[in-house]
Amino acid sequence: MFAGGGCDRIAVSPEVLDGKGIPPLLLRTIDSRLAAVERKVAAGERLDFEDGLVLLQSPDLLRIGAMADEVRRRKNGDDAYFIVNTHLNYTNVCHLDCKLCAFGVKPDHPQAYTLSLEEIEAKLRAIAGKGFSELHIVGGVNASLPLSYYEDMMRLAKRILPGVHVQAFTAVEIDYMARISKSPVEKVLARLVEAGLDSILGGGAEIFDPQVRRIIAGHKTNAERWFAVHRIAHEMGIRTNASILYGHIEKPEHVVDHLLRLRDLQDETGGFSCFFPFAFHPANTALGREYKIQNTTTGYYDLKLLAVSRLLLDNFDHIRAFWMMIGLKMAQVALSFGVDDLDGTVMEEQIVHAAGAETAQMTPKEEFIRMILEAGRIPVQRDTLYNKLRIYG
Repeated sequence: MFAGGGCDRIAVSPEVLDGKGIPPLLLRTIDSRLAAVERKVAAGERLDFEDGLVLLQSPDLLRIGAMADEVRRRKNGDDAYFIVNTHLNYTNVCHLDCKLCAFGVKPDHPQAYTLSLEEIEAKLRAIAGKGFSELHIVGGVNASLPLSYYEDMMRLAKRILPGVHVQAFTAVEIDYMARISKSPVEKVLARLVEAGLDSILGGGAEIFDPQVRRIIAGHKTNAERWFAVHRIAHEMGIRTNASILYGHIEKPEHVVDHLLRLRDLQDETGGFSCFFPFAFHPANTALGREYKIQNTTTGYYDLKLLAVSRLLLDNFDHIRAFWMMIGLKMAQVALSFGVDDLDGTVMEEQIVHAAGAETAQMTPKEEFIRMILEAGRIPVQRDTLYNKLRIYG
């Protein structure tokens, strides 16, 4: 298997994704099918699985981008969002052994750490009053931490950073909190919300296909359980996000299946705020070594993935380009490929950088404003739930 490879319905070589070496007959077939997808998008019709495959197989990135840009414009006009936020990675200790990850380590690893509540308090006090509207909290699955640790962390955040939205924990972390505390997910979420949790992260989704997921994520929370946690959260009125990890061993059918399963839950609950793709960084990962994945994703595939996400996820209001994964320049270009959100300023981030990302740790809001204005969009500083805090330009 390979990143963005072929599918069973039309035999396509990897070169198709780069627009090279496509047989003329196949090119005409793909082109006619892309034209049919264009007609459906223009008419506002919902795309199906086959349409998603056509989009991922087509080398015509600009046509796909134009479709996605039109859908973006219908949903959000020319508004382009960013948030002033910061991250807190409270532990890198994790017992999951996911091959995709370069962040998690075992407790006896020389670089293992778990922040004490006193250390967390010191970190929170250091960022108090600096204009952040969101605190993003995520870490490894550390089996030694009791549920009370997470509750106390929430209480500290709310006491030291009053008015700051706490968006914390993936469905994977919450699943393991429930297992360790031997409590139902509903009770765990209720306790976290009472302590100060405002919304839930979208990570841990990776790829939902069970065979691919088993290879890249081992015994991490499976897709069904991931969906169950988000469904319960939505039923409790807790907003969440959603994601995909791409650029490893997935094929187009896995990507389309992943997106449509998210769309189905959004049809059911309406509880997702946004969707964002994570580009896989192979450096320092077991998956990269085992499958000899030496390079990060291409800009071509990054833009196509974002555009196709905008086209298939018709019931998601926002598509976010995670600049820390693909770089600021590519994120800016993505504003013309269906993206309406450039994520946040961040300040300290360890998970992505552990996998070899060379992007900056922080981008000041002035840079977001400049990039958005240059792209012909309206810079909108938002909060976590996409309330508009300030409009620039």
